[in-house]
Amino acid sequence: MCGIVGILNLHEPQPISDKVLPQMLSAIRHRGPDEFGIYRDEWVNLGNARLSIIDLSGGQQPISNEDGTLWIVFNGEIFNYLELRPELEALGHRFTTNCDTEVILHLYEEYGLDCLNYLNGQFAIAIWNTRERSLFLARDRLGIRPLFYTVRDGQLVFGSEIKTLLAHPNVRAEINPASLAQVFTFWSVLAPHTIFKDVYCLPPAHYMLVRNGQLNIQPYWELDFATEKSVRTPQDYLDEFEQLLIDSTLIRLRADVPVGAYLSGGLDSSTTTAIIRKYAPNQLDTFSIAFSDPEFDESEFQQRMAGILGTEHRVIYCQHDDISRVFPDVIWHTEIPTLRTAPAPMFMLSGLVRNSQLKVVLTGEGADEILGGYDIFKEMVIRRFWAKQPDSQIRPLLLKRLYPEISRLGSNSAFLTAFFKKNLTDTDSPFYSHALRWSNTSRLQRLLLSQPDVPVPQWVEQIVPLPTKFKSWSPLAQAQFLEIVTFMSPYLLSSQGDRVAMANSVEGRFPFLDYRVVEFCNRLPSHLKLRGLTEKWLLRQLASKLLPADIWQRRKRPYRAPIHRSFFHQDVPDYVSALLSEEALRESGLFNPLAVNQLVRKAQSGAQLSEVDDMAIAGVLSSQLIYQQFVKEFNSRLSTLMPSDRVKVVDRTLEGIRQ
Repeated sequence: MCGIVGILNLHEPQPISDKVLPQMLSAIRHRGPDEFGIYRDEWVNLGNARLSIIDLSGGQQPISNEDGTLWIVFNGEIFNYLELRPELEALGHRFTTNCDTEVILHLYEEYGLDCLNYLNGQFAIAIWNTRERSLFLARDRLGIRPLFYTVRDGQLVFGSEIKTLLAHPNVRAEINPASLAQVFTFWSVLAPHTIFKDVYCLPPAHYMLVRNGQLNIQPYWELDFATEKSVRTPQDYLDEFEQLLIDSTLIRLRADVPVGAYLSGGLDSSTTTAIIRKYAPNQLDTFSIAFSDPEFDESEFQQRMAGILGTEHRVIYCQHDDISRVFPDVIWHTEIPTLRTAPAPMFMLSGLVRNSQLKVVLTGEGADEILGGYDIFKEMVIRRFWAKQPDSQIRPLLLKRLYPEISRLGSNSAFLTAFFKKNLTDTDSPFYSHALRWSNTSRLQRLLLSQPDVPVPQWVEQIVPLPTKFKSWSPLAQAQFLEIVTFMSPYLLSSQGDRVAMANSVEGRFPFLDYRVVEFCNRLPSHLKLRGLTEKWLLRQLASKLLPADIWQRRKRPYRAPIHRSFFHQDVPDYVSALLSEEALRESGLFNPLAVNQLVRKAQSGAQLSEVDDMAIAGVLSSQLIYQQFVKEFNSRLSTLMPSDRVKVVDRTLEGIRQ
């Protein structure tokens, strides 16, 4: 795992200061503190910050092909590199390292753009072709690894994090009000946009080819939920799923350093951890979060699973003031406002991993999206059932089975009925499954000084593109697609995934997001994923062979963390009061100070806050932190590489190559 940066002159060569790339790399030192690499010629500068995991002594980047016409910097892991290498050697390619990075380079040399279809991994890639003067950028299928870019003054500037772009002297941060409105609806900003004006992310499953000053961005893979036409038994599906998940888990253990695992106590991480213990009988370190607040704590199940599996288990204990203490650091790394505090304990957890001398962990993310695990899917099923008899008094009672972890919802039948009945019969809407969530969250936009000019339904249609096959998919498949593209990729794998793990130089790996597993699950009949109101049915059948009944039969409990109680307690942190003051709010120009002040007074009073109010507090405070850290004070955080850093430099700006 690493971080990458680069600058490309789009139209003609122009000098690129030797100071710029070291400054960009220093901004992501946390992603790759082990060593650094720089490539320079008159057209392009490429850089890499390396976290050494595979080929520790020989995999330093940048790496070239045999004749030096192709150069690569790479962030990620290619899990099937061991299978790909012999095939490339048989075609005549010669290798100088034992790392997965060089496999990508020779694949590109052999197959061009089609090389991406051979890769099983999580990645952001940059390859410079000196002969054609073309730059190839690519991102993995589901957006596990980030890649951002902007164009300024005839240069393409790109990097693994936005702060690398801002370290370029011609790039400045300006918050985009339209993007902020997206955060206050979807919890994130949808690709290709970011929270900042004119700064973009390469969407998941896309590549960019830059040649003759033109940026050509194209998809190379897409989600497809068309079910199989052949008739198969549930056992047939289970057998194939078992083999796929075992293989996807085991190949994610490939590393030249120890690999640990997150163990939440739930079905997903317990299953993959059990697979590791069964098929890879080496010592395994597991890690989990315990909360002082019992509403969020699952430590009983975590300890039970660790005991059953015989792992070396470590726990980070999270209290309310811990969340407020680390929250500014979390936002510095996520680079986007958040409506949740959930990334903060994950940031603390990755710190525990790093302090335990580990660099790699396997996690259970993705299972809920690909196997129908969330309550939002059950909510959709109940509402569609209810919509067939909208006046029924019995059918809406099923809603009481949802969201039991939010006690103030489940105890109020009248509220549930009134809330979920809104637009109940609009079942032909492509956004039926998510419209209520988005409409509810978008109520937060009342706090914004700049709001969308059109109502939420029309606004959503403009920014959530749907594939041509969407209408032919089942209702569950449609809901899964929306959850993946609006929540999993832009929020879960970013703010709760890559960004808070890499903040502590820890790489997360996701067996459920192996593209083979994803494609298999997307083809499954809906009833093998969500059977009645039992989520992840097929996974439960597999887990029944690996886990005790009280774990594999356990209802999905979403990972959450306390919000207002984390910031408004006996000792309110100074930054909270400062950033929520009228003066600070007027300076940023993002929010209505009067509306925010009313919210703050409500939180200070100790009154029971709604979920929407909780999200508002996190959203406003994190947005104010984004303004302070990236717009107002970013230059004060600039640094550069140190003389003590290990740096490989390949300089082709003069005749020949200097290293």
